[in-house]
Amino acid sequence: MTLAMVYPGQGSQSVGMLRALADQHEEVRQTFSEAGEVLDYDLWDLVQNGPLERLDNTVVTQSAMLSAGVACWRAWRGAGGREPSFMAGHSLGEYTALVCANALPFADALRLVRRRAELMQAAAPAGEGAMAAILGLDDETVIAACERAADGQVVSAVNFNAPGQVVIAGGRAAVERAMEEARSAGAKRTLLLNVSVPSHCDLMRPAAEELSRTLAEIAFANPAVPVLGNADVRPYENAVQIRTGLEKQLYSPVRWVDTVRYLVNLGSRSVIECGPGKVLAGLVKRIDRSVPAACIDSPEALQTALGSAGAGAR
Repeated sequence: MTLAMVYPGQGSQSVGMLRALADQHEEVRQTFSEAGEVLDYDLWDLVQNGPLERLDNTVVTQSAMLSAGVACWRAWRGAGGREPSFMAGHSLGEYTALVCANALPFADALRLVRRRAELMQAAAPAGEGAMAAILGLDDETVIAACERAADGQVVSAVNFNAPGQVVIAGGRAAVERAMEEARSAGAKRTLLLNVSVPSHCDLMRPAAEELSRTLAEIAFANPAVPVLGNADVRPYENAVQIRTGLEKQLYSPVRWVDTVRYLVNLGSRSVIECGPGKVLAGLVKRIDRSVPAACIDSPEALQTALGSAGAGAR
């Protein structure tokens, strides 16, 4: 049975995450200890004790979610979990996938995502941008709603998460207009998201240009496991492609529906979400109910996944 491992991005963080897993798998605390040395603060203490307001700040969130995904991956491998045939990550999770595929050293990834978060925050100061989930409309209708609402400002569909679930992003006023347009078009629900930056839209182009300079300094390796890029939904083959893909990802939509379907077409018959929560596992089930999807963010979930996905070689 071919296995794909997927890694979540921002939004799955919570105070106290991975506590039970850490109690039984030493790789978790070790991973956060490594991260703390790079970041110069106790990331594990912050993740376990909050405050939530600080954990939800994008600069902290990106480091925390990267570390959590790597920690779960190490716990999986330490428990005898087999190596997947493919990897993919949702937004920030793409960086986690590259670390776990041995294409990007963990310490470099921590510095890189911290810089990424700082640039994103600078490109759209708090309160100026927004993101919103649009439920119950097809992709084309959401795109059209954004086009009608733009009025010279930035608003676009940025996360194609599942059929009938699209996230939009841009300037706050334009996003609010697009939400009204979506409701008029028959959306079942529109929901402003609790995020501090409008990711994956044109407002992030200045951040992407700056990020490219940092990416040029990183010594990427060819992935040991094929990793699908968010923007182009194709496996990375070399460092040049990775740098280009990570820069483009910052202002391009996350094509998660296409990603899951591509994994299925490549032969993936089981998907495991490697990180806190089960958002991606839920999306996989909505995209293709024939593909079993599980998460491994607790000792019980890890054991269940090991039993269903098996151990050993690919």
